[in-house]
Amino acid sequence: MLADLRVCLRWARVNLFSSPFNTLLTLASACLVIMVGIPLVNWLVIDAYWSGTTPADCPDKTAACWPFIRARFDQFMYGLYPEAERWRVNLGLGLIILSALPLFIPRFPGKRWVVVFLIVAYPLIGAGLFLGGHMGLAYIETGKWGGFFLTLVTAVFVLSTSLPIAVLLALGRRSSIPLIRVCCATWIELWRSVPALVVLFVAIIMFPLFMPQELDIDKLLRALLALTILMSCYMAEAIRGALQSIPKGQYEAAEALGLGYWRRTSLVILPQAIPVALPQITSNFIGLFKETTVLLIIGLFDLLGMVQSAASDPSWLSPGVSATGYLFAALFFWLFCFSLSRYSAWLERRSSLYKLQ
Repeated sequence: MLADLRVCLRWARVNLFSSPFNTLLTLASACLVIMVGIPLVNWLVIDAYWSGTTPADCPDKTAACWPFIRARFDQFMYGLYPEAERWRVNLGLGLIILSALPLFIPRFPGKRWVVVFLIVAYPLIGAGLFLGGHMGLAYIETGKWGGFFLTLVTAVFVLSTSLPIAVLLALGRRSSIPLIRVCCATWIELWRSVPALVVLFVAIIMFPLFMPQELDIDKLLRALLALTILMSCYMAEAIRGALQSIPKGQYEAAEALGLGYWRRTSLVILPQAIPVALPQITSNFIGLFKETTVLLIIGLFDLLGMVQSAASDPSWLSPGVSATGYLFAALFFWLFCFSLSRYSAWLERRSSLYKLQ
């Protein structure tokens, strides 16, 4: 016990009190933690209300109100999706989780077919389940989609569609054919220079003006396509930078083996470039996951939008309820984004091991 105490004191002296400046920083940090941490713990835990599901269970309107989260949890998860049909959402999400599990198993055979299923077949299956209107399933319009369900659908759809487009744009921008190179560069620079809100408003408001009146494209689909265009342009630059890092000798070696352009690119170049671009791709995807909140601007309520809508209910209206709802949304986004960043770091370590071998 005494030895452990000495070790702790030695560590504190070396790392926290090694100089007058470090001592001052340590004391200032400790004061800040005490000033902020104690009121925060009191608000979150000690003075907070935990039991119940009604507004009456939170008499103090300034403390954290966890009954609000319990009462509106289903709304935060599913939006306005009918309660009797939510099994379809659960089935669809469960199916994609089970289908993606083999990708986390290092030596699972046939991973490319799993990827093909997730990119090609699952979107059709998911759309059929979530929308309905056939095989005895009730039709659920996308205006009732919301909450975390809408956030996840948006993020998965945009990532799965924008990544292949980004690869093609990056390859096109490095093409030896001037026309293809100029068209891809112009397309990328055009959309990268336009704010996301402007693109959404163009897709939602202006796009229908140029289409025949009898052609009605769903508002959610238009928003997804707009986000896909933006994200593909962002990721194309990350992939282009990774392609430039591949040594010229790799191209020459593939050509010496008699491989054509597409086989050379898919078998030799891209497997080396994607791990290099992975940190930037992950960063873009995390940004996309958080940017789904802009759907609120066009009347689609994702997780944050549902929290705002529920907190504006007159029966729940109070500073404590609003703060609790925003904290719940922040923790939810942080959990998924942090998990994604850890998984990306694991993939980077695995790719570095393969390079060492």
